[in-house]
Amino acid sequence: MAGKTAIVTGGGSGFGAGIARKFATEGAHVHVVDINAEAARAIADEVDGTAITCNIADGQDVTALANTVLTSGSLDILVNNAGVTHMPSALEDVSEEDFDRLYAVNMKAVYLTARAFVPHFKERSAGAILNVASTAGVSPRPRLNWYNASKGWMITATKTMAVELAPHGIRVNALNPVAGETPLLKSFMGEDTPEMRAKFLATIPLGRFSTPEDLGNAACFLCSDEASMITGVAMEVDGGRCI
Repeated sequence: MAGKTAIVTGGGSGFGAGIARKFATEGAHVHVVDINAEAARAIADEVDGTAITCNIADGQDVTALANTVLTSGSLDILVNNAGVTHMPSALEDVSEEDFDRLYAVNMKAVYLTARAFVPHFKERSAGAILNVASTAGVSPRPRLNWYNASKGWMITATKTMAVELAPHGIRVNALNPVAGETPLLKSFMGEDTPEMRAKFLATIPLGRFSTPEDLGNAACFLCSDEASMITGVAMEVDGGRCI
């Protein structure tokens, strides 16, 4: 990845931070994008990257992000990693406010970043887009209903983006991690207790959560030239969860 430039949304923590670290280790300059300015700055300082505060669910913010990044140079890689969930509950009990937030961050943001950056990739006839989806979009867990649906949407969006953008030299792939040691873990489980962790881990054949390093390694491969023949794939990084 030497000489490449990447954007990682939600890069201030969790999987996004792991992806930013790996990209930087392999020589890329990383724009660490997060709604949390302090978190973005901390990771950007660590990886010698650029911190950008942005609400990726807001069209004006994403347009400003594109202007900031593209006026300073070109972009090679876009990672749509930022995501949210709702607390485990019956599907009819999820509030409209929580649903709207989920839709905006997990789905609308992918549209907004595509609108902002795909024209640039088309001009260059090159580019790699990576969407961080979830095993929840493949094998839904009970009581995470609308989160599951949003990640299923992201997997389908990845495939339709891939088939449409392939003639322009743009590759689009996704990662499907199982839950990991990220700020969302407690939300997935409802409560973070040894008993809940044991119950959750029992569903993962390899017996552990995904780590930021796991996601960084997989993301690095899919976004690198070594994966130049791979597009439209939703790679499971899940310790066998979806078998």
